[in-house]
Amino acid sequence: MTQINDPENTLILNITHGEVIIELLPDVAPNHVARIKELAREKFYDGIVFHRVIDGFMAQTGDPTGTGTGGSGQNLVAEFNDTAHVRGVCSMARAQAPNSADSQFFICFDDATFLDGQYTAWGRVISGMEHVDKIKRGEPVPDPDQIVSMRVAADAA
Repeated sequence: MTQINDPENTLILNITHGEVIIELLPDVAPNHVARIKELAREKFYDGIVFHRVIDGFMAQTGDPTGTGTGGSGQNLVAEFNDTAHVRGVCSMARAQAPNSADSQFFICFDDATFLDGQYTAWGRVISGMEHVDKIKRGEPVPDPDQIVSMRVAADAA
């Protein structure tokens, strides 16, 4: 079992294939981390599918419509930072406008450093990446995998 050092800044993401532990990065993206935790506490992500999954790149989720066009209705001001988009990094999806991130996010399967400085990285997988690797691929994904539940570790105890 993975040791959780800061339960208030750790997410427990249960997906179709198992448990994924995500360390949040409030030092580099405080507003995004706060919003992700708020949505997790509202159980917003429960049951949402991975709607866009590109082999060798990333798995995207967080759209309640499952189409890639939906969100929570609250855009966030970008917090681009120096965190490299490498395997296991969690970052916000957005439209072309820099301040258009909402609730959609992606987990990098492999290094995607060409995204650095253009998307807000807010966390990293510290356990369970093998479960992320099993997410079904597609754009859109036929019979997609889903987030069963997403909780702040401090609340899951």
